[in-house]
Amino acid sequence: MRWLLPLLCLTLSFNALASTTPATSQQTVDKVLVLKSERKLHLQQRGETIKSYRISLGKQPNGAKQREGDLRTPEGFYWIDWRKPSDKYQMSLHISYPNARDLARAKEAGVPPGSMIMIHGTPLDEEYPEWFFHTLDWTEGCIAMKNDDMREVWSLVKDGTLIEIRP
Repeated sequence: MRWLLPLLCLTLSFNALASTTPATSQQTVDKVLVLKSERKLHLQQRGETIKSYRISLGKQPNGAKQREGDLRTPEGFYWIDWRKPSDKYQMSLHISYPNARDLARAKEAGVPPGSMIMIHGTPLDEEYPEWFFHTLDWTEGCIAMKNDDMREVWSLVKDGTLIEIRP
């Protein structure tokens, strides 16, 4: 009979923990929203943010990507169209940049639009720890995040998910 009270307390504590823990793993992410000015990536379901992450951007973070090599992160509507494990950056989700608008702008300017824009983790580097990368804009136009965050996003975001990148 002595074990009944501790068992009851343990059961109640597990139930309380389960009810306060967000169930993002069961939720379907239908949109990724990137707010460049806030350095935030939000996972959304039906217009509600269910999870947010700190991100790093291209070395020239202001303004939309205009051409290959400008070190800017694109702005606009795209899709997460494929994924791959990356030797250099852990995991990568490919963004469908350039879209038709980006292609038209680059063609008008007579420059290549660029490609291979990804959401990815940070390099494992003995000289520079992960927190070093996480505190500055360092990519060539991609969206980078901590590796733990990237693993979580990888598991929650499916190929074909809409991504909107705002200034």
